Amino acid sequence: MSSECAGDRENQWTKIITPERAWFDIDLGALWRYRYLVRLFVLRDLVATYKQTILGPAWFFISPLITAVVFTFVFGTIAAIPTDGMPPFLFYLCGTVCWGQFSRCLVTTSSVFVDNSHIFGKVSFPRLAIPVATVISSGAKFLVQLVILLGFMIYFRSKGSPVAPNWWAPAVLFLGLQAGIIGMAAGILIASVTTKYRDLMFFVQFGVQLWMYATPVVYPLSQVPERYGWFFLLNPMVAVVESFRLALLGTGGVGPLQMGMSVAFTILLLLAGLGSFNKTENTFMDRI
Repeated sequence: MSSECAGDRENQWTKIITPERAWFDIDLGALWRYRYLVRLFVLRDLVATYKQTILGPAWFFISPLITAVVFTFVFGTIAAIPTDGMPPFLFYLCGTVCWGQFSRCLVTTSSVFVDNSHIFGKVSFPRLAIPVATVISSGAKFLVQLVILLGFMIYFRSKGSPVAPNWWAPAVLFLGLQAGIIGMAAGILIASVTTKYRDLMFFVQFGVQLWMYATPVVYPLSQVPERYGWFFLLNPMVAVVESFRLALLGTGGVGPLQMGMSVAFTILLLLAGLGSFNKTENTFMDRI
């Protein structure tokens, strides 16, 4: 009788304290059980981002448009960088939409431990829920901006521009997901280090800008000299951005080798990020 009572008491526990986990001992089942919490974090991100702003969600549309206009004037008009025969505005808008998905995920997740320490220190839940929610909420913004991009594609095509979407067009959803995963993986890897070395937080925005110029966002890959080709093979976002343009505009210099290496590097970066994140979440409250 006593053993049965003890068994009943064990089943009532909601939290079991276990020894420190290994690097890749990640409980994805717990993440699924807390999917309602992920949904709440997604809604929080979407609502809180533009709360108490005059234009509100309209910034989903305005931000990439303003960026594309500035890029068109600076790089298309002043610097006169070729755009592979595409209208400069459409070329830069396409790159901005794809890059924005990556940069949002990286910047937001890179400070996940510091920004949410007040929650992590009080409530027990899978910490990975917040980075995953960031990718989902950023993906919603990506889809909205993609609709705007498609609208401009239809407009420029009606004006006779050589815009040629192809059967790779549905792959843009996968490319958007890949860009978000790369951003999240790099972000949580940085977040794991910033719990001990806060200086790295100040280099994130600067580093994202440098990464953008190492990616064909404001220039086509066809303008890169061949002797630097090996460098661009190491950047997984090169294949993502070029494939994104190739699928929607019909222009791009990416091949199977670049695409394969990009996917492989994405997987390795994700594993490294998850392992580092999993190891850090056990002790980060002692550092913050």
